[in-house]
Amino acid sequence: MLKKIGTNNRGFSLIELMVVIVILGILAGMIMPKLMGRTDDAKLVKAAVDIATLDTALKLYKLDNGEYPTTEQGLKALIEPPDKEGSIGSWKKGGYLEKKRIPKDPWQREFIYLSPGIHGEYDIISYGADGMPGGEGKNKDVKSWEID
Repeated sequence: MLKKIGTNNRGFSLIELMVVIVILGILAGMIMPKLMGRTDDAKLVKAAVDIATLDTALKLYKLDNGEYPTTEQGLKALIEPPDKEGSIGSWKKGGYLEKKRIPKDPWQREFIYLSPGIHGEYDIISYGADGMPGGEGKNKDVKSWEID
């Protein structure tokens, strides 16, 4: 009643497994160096995108309020109405950022905000991986006035 299933079933030999492992190792050796180091570039791009988002929110804030938040009010004015007597504008209910929080830079530090700025009406800066002004490579500063 029961048929015997073919006895010709066999697994992979040790040689076949070793060949596959060597091939995977060669592929990983060729691909991994190209992928490594790209995280630093991605973080710099993310910082620039976050600064551009803050730039847009600040422009909307100015449209409603007639001026940018001061350095003292900071970027927090984009999510909470600033305490300001005689305000000339109307702060948008719900704030100016979709997630209702100020993003941190990719290295989990606060963005530097100056208003009035040195290079424009306001400046937004991320000091890169090292958190210090200046630097190159992954330590490069990302500045609002240098973003296209």
